[in-house]
Amino acid sequence: MPDTSRKRGYTVAVIGATGNVGREILQTLWDRKFPVEKVIALASSRSIGQEVSFGEDEVLKVQNLETFDFRGVDIALSSPGAKVSAVHSPRAAAQGCVVIDNTSHFRMDPDVPLVVPEVNPEAIARYKKKGIIANPNCSTIQMVTALKPLHDAFKIKRVVVSTYQSTSGAGKAAMDELFNQTKGIYANQAPSETKSIFTKQIAFNVIPHIDVFLDDGATKEEWKMTAETRKILDPEIKVHANCARVPTFIGHAEYVNIETEKAITDQAAREILRHAPGVSVVDHRANEGYATPAECAGEDAVFVSRIRKDMSVENGLSFWCVSDNLRKGAALNAVQIAEVLVKEYLGVA
Repeated sequence: MPDTSRKRGYTVAVIGATGNVGREILQTLWDRKFPVEKVIALASSRSIGQEVSFGEDEVLKVQNLETFDFRGVDIALSSPGAKVSAVHSPRAAAQGCVVIDNTSHFRMDPDVPLVVPEVNPEAIARYKKKGIIANPNCSTIQMVTALKPLHDAFKIKRVVVSTYQSTSGAGKAAMDELFNQTKGIYANQAPSETKSIFTKQIAFNVIPHIDVFLDDGATKEEWKMTAETRKILDPEIKVHANCARVPTFIGHAEYVNIETEKAITDQAAREILRHAPGVSVVDHRANEGYATPAECAGEDAVFVSRIRKDMSVENGLSFWCVSDNLRKGAALNAVQIAEVLVKEYLGVA
């Protein structure tokens, strides 16, 4: 029988529906009972006719993004890659669709709001300038979700973050590369025979390189975390990021060190984070008293552990945080933006 408890109202397109994030968006829309009247799955011409699931019983046939007419579509949740999005997100917006874009292309556009709903939901109001709202980088989302309540209470001056990012952040082919290399090593196969996505062996290894190198020696991923954090949270915050790829499938981890203007203690920070939206504190100073990527897969929260004072500076604190990069780091954040959009700006269905 149909689920009559679900609200109806909006026509929603999911762009990049056959990818890791696109499939997660479809599942998240269903899980959170987003008020949809119709869901449309879009992808490149290579995927036309493929089937993707929406909810328990509904199967969607993938349509061609390149020729799709967005008139009549209320919201598009877009995750097809930056180059594709650069073409089709403005086209969709021009046809009256509000686009929530999960690629890097529009994030630093001054006329496009960059939003984490637990942090700066008020920024969504600026979507009318271009009809596009940007979803931040996955590693930025989880960090600023944890930083926001601490910044409000203690005024953060500086952040130093080291990330340990899973292979799913680079797509399904990257996950397959980790799987095939791991299997191959046990079969005495050289990792170089299965290396195509990553610059070095990923199985049983750590690669201190995500995205392209910039002139100053940073990678673009590190630049993204710096620029996006300042745009979302506070342009005065100084950020230094170090990003590495680790041999896990799902879940990004980060060690975050902050320096604040006001005096800060680990006890006060822990109490504030316990009440912060989107944050779950798992911080017991004992074996297994912390969260890891293995536990966060499939979960919505940003998990914070290992909260402790940094005695090397006057007002310093360190913590560890993990989150499912496909959910809160991508699909969930996009759907949460859509929820605010329909409630505050488009009207409740």
